[in-house]
Amino acid sequence: MAARADTVWPRVYMTLPMTEPALDIRRRRLLYRANHRGTYENDLLIGGYVSRHVATLTESELDALETVMELPDTDLGDWLTGRRPIPCGFDSPMLRSIRAFALDPGNR
Repeated sequence: MAARADTVWPRVYMTLPMTEPALDIRRRRLLYRANHRGTYENDLLIGGYVSRHVATLTESELDALETVMELPDTDLGDWLTGRRPIPCGFDSPMLRSIRAFALDPGNR
């Protein structure tokens, strides 16, 4: 006798329990993305900040960081190094915090 589809398929598609909290996975992904931006300069600027702060960021700060990381590399590089001011439409506490970290000589 063949097994009924409603008893076999649900077991096949069940997800395995997560072995670590979703927030830790999110932090690890952000850390990877911050260090693999595509430009070496931004890898250093953003990756250095994220490496130092990712463990202590709140969920809302992680959201803000993800928003910053969606911005184009060329603009981020200019804003974070101070070559150009951050435009009003993109200015945020997170972006200012990363810029302050990047411009602080003690973080090199």
